[in-house]
Amino acid sequence: MKNAYLILSDGTVYEGRQIGKAGEAGESVGELVFTTGMVGYLETLTDASYAGQIVVQTFPLIGNYGVIPPDFEGTCAVKGYVVRELCDSPSNFRSEGALDDFLKERGVCGVCGVDTRQITRQIRENGVMNAIISPTPDVDLAAVRTYAVRNAVASVSRRETAVYPADGGGKPRFRVALLDYGAKRNIVRSLTARGCEVTVYPFDTPAETLLQSAPDGVMLSNGPGDPAENVACIAELRKLLGKLPVFGICLGHQLAALAMGGKTVKLPYGHRGANQPVREVGGNRTYITSQNHGYAVLRESLAGVAEETYVNANDGSCEGLRYPGMRCFTVQFHPEAAAGPRDTSFLFDRFLSMMEV
Repeated sequence: MKNAYLILSDGTVYEGRQIGKAGEAGESVGELVFTTGMVGYLETLTDASYAGQIVVQTFPLIGNYGVIPPDFEGTCAVKGYVVRELCDSPSNFRSEGALDDFLKERGVCGVCGVDTRQITRQIRENGVMNAIISPTPDVDLAAVRTYAVRNAVASVSRRETAVYPADGGGKPRFRVALLDYGAKRNIVRSLTARGCEVTVYPFDTPAETLLQSAPDGVMLSNGPGDPAENVACIAELRKLLGKLPVFGICLGHQLAALAMGGKTVKLPYGHRGANQPVREVGGNRTYITSQNHGYAVLRESLAGVAEETYVNANDGSCEGLRYPGMRCFTVQFHPEAAAGPRDTSFLFDRFLSMMEV
């Protein structure tokens, strides 16, 4: 392996070995974030919510069970990948190849052999920052510092409408419209497994189009980037909310809040991983959840409009909202959790119950 360098926007240099996209072309700038999942690296690499970002895996050994295409959650959209140790001899009966080959085939630049604990500590202490993966330590830091994730949703959303029938065939229990802001495939699977027919629409589908199709309910998916950047999507949601049942996840949660007059804020280093504790407001339950986001809804910005349903047990940030009289509820975490805990999968059943009314 050739040398490669992870260079942070503050000038810190980590020397490692090159993986993925090689040679002089093996250079990429992105927003540097870390994820704490011990498993699920394939779901991480194929989660559109990581678009524009260089992902650091805190777990030290990555790639040990190889590449398993049925586990992909979408198209790989990361800008780079950083691991402590990359396994070059995976062992799993479902494996169809090595992770390094996966990265090469998708043109993803990567670095292994670096101190991911120190990198994570640096992000936690200083906040998310930009970085570059490069075959040389001599880079233009000015270009790194000015990088920003832009038009992320448009870059990952599907271009055409697609219909997924309910499992088992026959007449579906409900017809659900899913707005794709970067949707994970397990959202569709979670609905079709419950007898729903799911029609997935591009992110910029007008509200009138959805209403004319007369679905029983609407799902707002996860996705990447700054939620406030999606001005057109927010405007369309204003026309939609209150007209039929709506369930929002992650970016969908944030966009619904913005459409209802709320505000969002960028977190110091976000929540990414499969071990985020979420406390039920007014209850006695704490759930372990899968999360991947860098922004949060400011609860006080929706006073008198929404009721908070869940809070993050670590930092107290808003994790869920219910809009009385609107037939709408949203969560910041991933109840479809691929990969991750299934503690909150019951929320899909709650959505179905809302569509029955």
